[in-house]
Amino acid sequence: MNQAVITGAGGALGNAIAAALKSPDWEIFGPPSADLDVCDQTVVQRYFARQSVDLLVCAAGTTCDMPLARLTESAWDEVFDVNFKGALNCARAALPRMVERRSGHIIFISSFSALHPPVGQVAYATAKAALLGLTKDLARSHGCDGIRVNVILPGFFKSRMTASVTAQRREAIRAAHLLGRFNRAHEVAKFVRHLHHDLPHTSGQVFQLDSRIS
Repeated sequence: MNQAVITGAGGALGNAIAAALKSPDWEIFGPPSADLDVCDQTVVQRYFARQSVDLLVCAAGTTCDMPLARLTESAWDEVFDVNFKGALNCARAALPRMVERRSGHIIFISSFSALHPPVGQVAYATAKAALLGLTKDLARSHGCDGIRVNVILPGFFKSRMTASVTAQRREAIRAAHLLGRFNRAHEVAKFVRHLHHDLPHTSGQVFQLDSRIS
């Protein structure tokens, strides 16, 4: 029985990934933040000590959009802790058993903002950019252990995080897409499944799933 742990499983993407992976061969864990606070290293270590994870998808995220001059230190810390340190904590906790088994796959969910940060999204963009470096480092360090590490930029889609985006801003974002349309969470989830099952020799890669190029 394969085991998958999906952080942020209460969100649109996390739910969609859990649904896409669901099969008799998989045991899917999507712990709520009350059970797995990704920012608490002790809680994370305790949680993964009970798991033997084949696939870890780090999809937990939050944002606080405002210019750096107005961003409080506590807001910066929260955004960075959830989006980067939370993913780092989970990967660090899951890796020892993966190394022991000489197999495993970690997928980080980053953002287009990591490559092309919009004005006012400095904390989120910085945290998501840090995931790109983490992916490359872990893939290089643990390829010899048979472990894959990849990162996905899923694009703009309907979720709690994007619910507050104004209609005007939404249309401006849509206009930047060469195809003039957004992804949907279930489409991104299907790619996660494809990456894990059908691309077993792929690691250290950044996959941007929408049609923006700048």
